[in-house]
Amino acid sequence: MTLDDAKKLDRDDPLAPYRERFHRPEDTVYLCGHSLGLQPKSAAAKVEEELDDWKRMGVRGHMGARRPWMPYHELLAEKGARVVGAMPSEVVHMNTLSVNVHLLMVSFYRPTPERHKILIEEHAFPSDHYAVASQIRFHGFDPADSLVIVGLDEDVQEVIDREGDALALVWLGGVNYYSGHVFDMRAISEHGHKVGAVVGFDLAHGAGNVPLALHDWDVDCAAWCTYKYLNGGPGSVAAAFVHERHATRDDLPRFAGWWGHDKETRFKMGPEFKAIPGAEGWQLSNPPILSLAPVLASLEMFDEVGMDALRTKSEKLTRYFEELIGRELAGRVDIVTPREPERRGAQLSLRILTGNGRAAFDAISARGVVCDWREPDVIRAAAAPLYNGFEDVHRFANILKDAIA
Repeated sequence: MTLDDAKKLDRDDPLAPYRERFHRPEDTVYLCGHSLGLQPKSAAAKVEEELDDWKRMGVRGHMGARRPWMPYHELLAEKGARVVGAMPSEVVHMNTLSVNVHLLMVSFYRPTPERHKILIEEHAFPSDHYAVASQIRFHGFDPADSLVIVGLDEDVQEVIDREGDALALVWLGGVNYYSGHVFDMRAISEHGHKVGAVVGFDLAHGAGNVPLALHDWDVDCAAWCTYKYLNGGPGSVAAAFVHERHATRDDLPRFAGWWGHDKETRFKMGPEFKAIPGAEGWQLSNPPILSLAPVLASLEMFDEVGMDALRTKSEKLTRYFEELIGRELAGRVDIVTPREPERRGAQLSLRILTGNGRAAFDAISARGVVCDWREPDVIRAAAAPLYNGFEDVHRFANILKDAIA
């Protein structure tokens, strides 16, 4: 497992050419796609085309731009749906992640005195924790009674059974941001429905990272951002999924907006809201075109490669990463992320066992490694298969080894 071995693996990698289709910060080992993906080189041209159409056409660009702005979000639906295993009508790109979480909970968290609990995971991303707790309070309940937290090492299905008829909503990070743990979303969806709960997922760390089949798994709803593994740019437009069986339900409350209104009658400007069937009916406002353009550029690459090929490389790359850590840093670094490939994505969460973990993180950062630190004691590093290679991982392991020594 020498540097030459890593370089040979990169030469033999069928996805290696995609590495050159991204801008890379100079003199860095970039392993931070779990936080912010790199910029596709095609993104700037997409944005500049929209700026040019705006300059030349003004308001006429809504229907006359080379990619008309009025239906622009529809360009992303099929490509985004393939990433998460959904039908195009079940996916819409809109808002930002936490906004979408709240909009979905307006419809899918309908607590009663008997059934009011929400299940989330230990080390859920704080925004999810805040959103869930605030929704509970909004409905007049107390998170101390209504918020159930399942440990990452616990059996989620047992906890669902234990809460039973009191459980209103299962809302888990499909891939836990802290540890990289991938939940068995199919089994959780099936089990949650058996006890009468709604099942949804925050897929911020799942979309573009691990294979998903939201439609076939019968998930009720989900939301994800596009700036991590999906490389859409800082703060880029997020996405949401609503299963087709909810497509025309008029008994679900929702916060309504003009962009979610029936397209055929939208410009009649009537006072009564009529939702577009499917996920589009949850839209509030027209989407920001300049933010959607880089997402479209990235999704075009995902469509070229396909999630199966990405997953094949990701498993090989992460296994190599794990073996390097085990060989070079045995007894000094603990891998918090599950070892089974089906229970993890591209991210490895590392705990330094000897010395000061934060000092080690600062030391590798000073030498050009870009990953991140999460309190209290974890370094997160992700080898994103579209633009990372085996040499990146090899360099990281050696820099970390020197820092700890």
